[in-house]
Amino acid sequence: MLLLIILWLFQIVFLNDFYRLVRITEIRNSASTIILHINDDNLQDVITALSENGDFTADVLFLDGQSAFRRSRPSQLDIALINMASKNGGEFYEYSSNLQNRVYEAQMPFRRFAPDPDENSQIRPEIYRRVYRPQPMESLLYIRLTGDRAVRINAVITPVIATVTTLRQQLYFISALMLILATVLAIIIAKHISKPIEKISHSALDLAKGRYDTRFSGKGFFEIEELSETLNTAAAELGKTESLRRELLANVSHDLRTPLALIYSNAEMMYDFPQDITKEQAKVIMDETRRLASLVSDVLDISKLEANMEHLNASSFNLTSCLYETIERLRELLKNQDYKIVFTHDADVTINADQTMINRAFYNLLINAINYAGADRIITVVQTVSQTRVRISVIDNGEGISEIDLPFIWDRYYKSGRPHKRAVTGTGLGLSIVKKIVELHEGEYGVISAIDKGSTFWFELNTSE
Repeated sequence: MLLLIILWLFQIVFLNDFYRLVRITEIRNSASTIILHINDDNLQDVITALSENGDFTADVLFLDGQSAFRRSRPSQLDIALINMASKNGGEFYEYSSNLQNRVYEAQMPFRRFAPDPDENSQIRPEIYRRVYRPQPMESLLYIRLTGDRAVRINAVITPVIATVTTLRQQLYFISALMLILATVLAIIIAKHISKPIEKISHSALDLAKGRYDTRFSGKGFFEIEELSETLNTAAAELGKTESLRRELLANVSHDLRTPLALIYSNAEMMYDFPQDITKEQAKVIMDETRRLASLVSDVLDISKLEANMEHLNASSFNLTSCLYETIERLRELLKNQDYKIVFTHDADVTINADQTMINRAFYNLLINAINYAGADRIITVVQTVSQTRVRISVIDNGEGISEIDLPFIWDRYYKSGRPHKRAVTGTGLGLSIVKKIVELHEGEYGVISAIDKGSTFWFELNTSE
């Protein structure tokens, strides 16, 4: 309908205006051509050629109105037009309407009487005669000044009434044809586009209700098929997230239940036997409370990192000294548990990063190594520099990680197929936090591990040099 309306407006309503615009443009171009040759000897030939092609009459006048070709007396109209052009920046034109006789052939009956009055009158066969009917005509009078002369053009603007009538008759058929085609197209769209989209919409409602096994199928157009594949991928990812959420609840429940049970049992014993309170009981309560606080902190941290709520506060600092201080704190914490942390580095390194976050990532790798260290309880930290990159590797001699689990250990809430092990310290969310922190710093991370051969966790950052 919009296309039809535009077509009717431009072809019928504004046709005369467009015709006027085109006509005045043609006349202006012809006037420019005449001015270009106004001093040539063949000026009259140029004007004649332009007049024949442009269907107008042209003349060159002196500023007093006298014709340059006929040297005729200047008319009052020419003088008035020249004065109007001089007041209007050297150019002036106006439209005028008049009546012009148009000739039509018409059949007129003619009765001829016989000379004898007794004879019956006879009707002579119809004859033709010319009938002149006045028709409205519109003309355009244009004048442009150049130096001491002026170019005057008088053009007849052909009426477009017949053209409009012809176009209107054509538009009737075009409108009907377009409406029929639009109806056919609507049916095709409903069959090949609307119905598949409607089917996808119903499946999306099932997905919104938590049915993550929903599958989308759309055929007919490439975009619909691509949309179906995208929604299938989204459904699979949502199903995976739901599965990981359940695993998280199971793991966190396991990690919460044990310290809460220990806290409750020791607190109950202290309540029942206040005279037998020992430092070991108080220490158990303190340690398990610290573990719960660490778990809550880790859950909040990973939530903030996943939601991009954490922002980098980058500064230049000595990474080697930061690693050494973290190792010393852990050595003090584990001094009674026979753990040995070895730190080797080739040189002091300065980086531009968020010191708190980098320290947290390194601390989490150390805690992970402590939790899964081997019988020797030796953890090795190695700092190596290669051109503009520094790599931090944390090595343990523990039970290692199977090749199947390696691609997934960095995922949030991931748990391997082996029975869940309660960590010596930490919460089990450390690797996910390390991954997010390194990604925020546009670094790289990875792990090298095999069953019964230990693991090497590492991450790389850009140096300041």
